[in-house]
Amino acid sequence: MRKLLFLLPVVALLVLASCGGKKNAGLPLTTDVPARPAGQEDMLAFAAPAIDTVRIGFVGLGMRGSSAIDRYIHMEGTKIVALCDVRQECVDRAQAKLAAAGFPAAAEYAGDTEVYKQLCERGDIDLVYICTDWVHHVPVALYAMEHGKHAAIEVPAATSLEDIWALINTSERTRKHCIQLENCCYDFYELNTLYMAQQGLFGEIFHGEGAYLHCLDPYWDQYWNHWRSEFNRTHRGDVYPTHGFGPVCQVFNIHRGDQLKTLVAMDTDPFTGPSVLRKVQPEVADPDNFMNGDHTTTLIRTAQGKTIQIQHGVMTPRPYSRLYQIQGTNGYATKYPRQGYSFTPDKIGDAVDLPDGYDGESFLSEGQMAQLLETYTHPLIKEIGEVARRVGGHGGMDFIMDYRLIYCLRNGLPLDMDVYDLAEWCCVGPLSALSIEHGSAPVEVPDFTRGGQDKLHGYRHYYIQ
Repeated sequence: MRKLLFLLPVVALLVLASCGGKKNAGLPLTTDVPARPAGQEDMLAFAAPAIDTVRIGFVGLGMRGSSAIDRYIHMEGTKIVALCDVRQECVDRAQAKLAAAGFPAAAEYAGDTEVYKQLCERGDIDLVYICTDWVHHVPVALYAMEHGKHAAIEVPAATSLEDIWALINTSERTRKHCIQLENCCYDFYELNTLYMAQQGLFGEIFHGEGAYLHCLDPYWDQYWNHWRSEFNRTHRGDVYPTHGFGPVCQVFNIHRGDQLKTLVAMDTDPFTGPSVLRKVQPEVADPDNFMNGDHTTTLIRTAQGKTIQIQHGVMTPRPYSRLYQIQGTNGYATKYPRQGYSFTPDKIGDAVDLPDGYDGESFLSEGQMAQLLETYTHPLIKEIGEVARRVGGHGGMDFIMDYRLIYCLRNGLPLDMDVYDLAEWCCVGPLSALSIEHGSAPVEVPDFTRGGQDKLHGYRHYYIQ
């Protein structure tokens, strides 16, 4: 019964596979990589002209958009120009926040799903900040870039290969940034671990793990028109991969020295999804036609022979986890269910007081962790960490993400996460579905840079100018 609902998406993916090559014995499925249009250049290391004051229009003022307003009233060098949501009451709440903070009222757009176009057509906006439901991410971003605005999109920015390529081509053609707002890359533990990787503490990093394991029972009713449960009802595969995948890809230097090559995925049956649907969408005639499995696992191999495992599960009770594990030849990091590091002694002997006989098989103690971070706290955390904790947003990582975006735009720097990061992290959704529908067959990950992966080398991300 799941295949009936999945018919149209699978047909679209098979069309792509037929364009890019058929499955041959022993070879992965492939998808089409469209040629770059004539005269169009890549966005690798692209830096737009500096903007003194970044003028922003917010589209989507529900859970994530509302919290973005909370952060941006503390953000220097910005001006909140316009607010947009289908629901007038969401715009009203955002206006009230501006008024309470002593800001002038922003222009308002509300009432239907096309009203964002009026916001994008304004001449006094530099950045469109998109926090809508997933289905509207790409239409808003494309329209924004076509009208001369940079686009910042909540996760996942795109859910199909067609939309991913549309974002890439539009960003390249218009020379406008298209960034995915992956806040987990800016969490304190992930930032510090990335900084340690940049300093070589882990040696050769060869395996990473990430996940989004989060029981959404308290939240299903909060999504406008039940869009999230509806998306899970009609889509198979890892539909929300980027929180776990993005930080690992940055440590692996994807498209800056290494490249995603082959993906294999497997899921369970939807044991819980139909019961969730009966509770939150009782109007659905046949809730047993539910596509998304209770648990999806995806394995990816890189060009340099390294592996990444990603998991997704939002239906069943369990403590929240993004896993985040990094394994290198000389060290290991893990965040869930506990934060910890272990290293070969010679890698950290000067930074940490190690007991005699320490061999790296146990976690560093809390005291040793504190010593480690005296040397290896990320420079951005030193600069803005206390402000971020005070302002908030998932413990401060949302504020760091926004701060860094605005800093790069104001200083004419390349963004930490470019449109190819967006593509690589989002493609796990449609490619995992393609793998699963073909009996967990291997699928080749497209080169979204179209040959540019050799253009950048080493850690370009994050504040090491």
